[in-house]
Amino acid sequence: MVLLAALSACSLTPVYTAGRQGPAAGMLGAIAVDPIPDRNGYLLRERLLARLGTNGAAAAPARYRLAVRLDDRIDGFGVRGDNSIVRERRTMRARWQLYEAGAETPLIDATAGADAGIDVVGSDYATLAAETSAAERLTDRIAADIVARIALYAREAGAPGR
Repeated sequence: MVLLAALSACSLTPVYTAGRQGPAAGMLGAIAVDPIPDRNGYLLRERLLARLGTNGAAAAPARYRLAVRLDDRIDGFGVRGDNSIVRERRTMRARWQLYEAGAETPLIDATAGADAGIDVVGSDYATLAAETSAAERLTDRIAADIVARIALYAREAGAPGR
């Protein structure tokens, strides 16, 4: 009983309070995502659009613009006696900025990142497949982080719903 009383006094509130009419959903649905160069930039943009719920087509003109610069690196770090690499680390970092439409000063200027380890095996195809799979997972994690941080900003700032 004491635990229930303590939990009810907690100041935690859901980010998506009020569902589609709330500040988080209203802001997320009004964001246009700028194109991001390269294949992994394309993957990240597609994941962002899916998580924002816009899928590239806004019902009304976008009130916000999201600009992302993606840095993707693969570094070898496990080395055998013959100097061949046995392990790689794929690191993606995204610097992202959220702007109000037409503004030059960002509302949010932040970074998001993720990394993954990759085993380098005897087959070049298998290694390439592992690197590609890692890129897909990392872009999904970064997109989730960016959208969650924007939703939190919307809730705290009380951004207007749709």
